[in-house]
Amino acid sequence: MPDDSNTRQSDRASTQQLARLVLGAFLLTFLISRILVLLIMSRRIPDFFLHVGQTHVHHLNYGIFLLSGIGAYLLFARPTGRRLNLCAVIYAIGLGLTFDEFGMWLHLGGGYWQRASYDAVVIIAALLGLVVVAPTIKKFHAKHWLLGVLLLLLIAWFLWLVNDAIIHFDKRLGPKLQQLENQGPA
Repeated sequence: MPDDSNTRQSDRASTQQLARLVLGAFLLTFLISRILVLLIMSRRIPDFFLHVGQTHVHHLNYGIFLLSGIGAYLLFARPTGRRLNLCAVIYAIGLGLTFDEFGMWLHLGGGYWQRASYDAVVIIAALLGLVVVAPTIKKFHAKHWLLGVLLLLLIAWFLWLVNDAIIHFDKRLGPKLQQLENQGPA
């Protein structure tokens, strides 16, 4: 008879490994997409945005298609091993592309450089980070709940402290980024 505790520990290690893959690929996708858009808008690299007629196809659409396709594959094929790791990376890329433009789909339009996109990426990265390091809920003890509440309070305090800096940053850099977006690529 197999040892259930060893199986659960192995499953947890596998979940944490997948979460590390997703977190890394998610952050890398976000950074690369932001850098590429900035380079295209500042005309430092050629415009390779997809246009269908007069419509610019934003990269959040690629993310949606990736998430839809990989979700279907995970449901129906149930991959394991390397294929599951590859699915985790593809999922993360889709997540990164989609949430990089979260502000645009939240507000149904507007500029690319919206604060809501950054906030969404930070929240998703934090949640993925918790999956990487936190024990399973079944193993939570009073000290875990206390540390969790303390962590949430510290994060809220940190956000309150840096809010002025973020507002200042938005006021100084926001108009420059908006000007780049309005000019568009060459």
